[in-house]
Amino acid sequence: MSVLQLWLNLGLNTLSLASLLAMLTVGLTLIFGIMRIMNFAHGAMYMFGAYVGISAAQWAGNFWAGLLLAALSAAVIGAVFESGLLRHLYKRDASSFLLITFGLSLVLTEATRLGWGSNSRDVQLPEALAGVVFVIEEPFPLYRVFLIAFGMAALGILAIVILKSRLGLLIRAISQNAEMTQALGVNVGTIRTLTFAVGCAFAGLGGYLAVPLITGYIGMGSAAIIESFVIVMIGGMGSFLGSAVGSLLVATTQSFGNFYFPDFSLVFTYLLMIGVLLYRPGGLFGEEE
Repeated sequence: MSVLQLWLNLGLNTLSLASLLAMLTVGLTLIFGIMRIMNFAHGAMYMFGAYVGISAAQWAGNFWAGLLLAALSAAVIGAVFESGLLRHLYKRDASSFLLITFGLSLVLTEATRLGWGSNSRDVQLPEALAGVVFVIEEPFPLYRVFLIAFGMAALGILAIVILKSRLGLLIRAISQNAEMTQALGVNVGTIRTLTFAVGCAFAGLGGYLAVPLITGYIGMGSAAIIESFVIVMIGGMGSFLGSAVGSLLVATTQSFGNFYFPDFSLVFTYLLMIGVLLYRPGGLFGEEE
């Protein structure tokens, strides 16, 4: 394999990993950016969506059914949680949200363990995604190409909704001044529930799409939430552009680090975060205090 082929292969691996990380992190960013809630249950939603998706795909014999139900199940859990519990805490300090979302993560993790057991689980890819494509005469997994395309499409649609639609305008208005928006006749509670549900749906979606690469296991949410917090810190709290750029930087560090320095790739990721925070404490695209 030539140097060009090697770097192109690593670059495509980086983009596929960045797409997965961005789908996980953008949900966390959406919830924090709009609702100012740091959702510690995000990793558990990632794991829960993966397990529901795996079971749905096995039951229906269809990979796409799992994709739909992974997102839908996480969205439903998120909507019930926000409307039933979080809605009563908005006038309290941030520690209340940290404690209750951390509690939800423990409940979801244990419920998943009880429901599915402790064994790891996998999902069968459809034939359309199970093959390879040749890039400069080198094979590359077709599923990773799908991840790149799907991730870009999903994030692009979310960006259009947030930035160009009336719903996005209302969401941004609530993030700036919820009381004034409520006074103008907008149902703030419904939009907050929808926002939290969509953020959780992205987590569940990312978890299911990660399964063909890493398999589903109890505890995958813990690794995911740590990684997503690193990305959020690099990109900036509440910044969608920061989530995308942070995901790309972390994916690049991990892909090239795992190839050239496999024992130090995780170290490089944290060094990247430390370097960014020393230069810009609020992250690359975050607001400075």
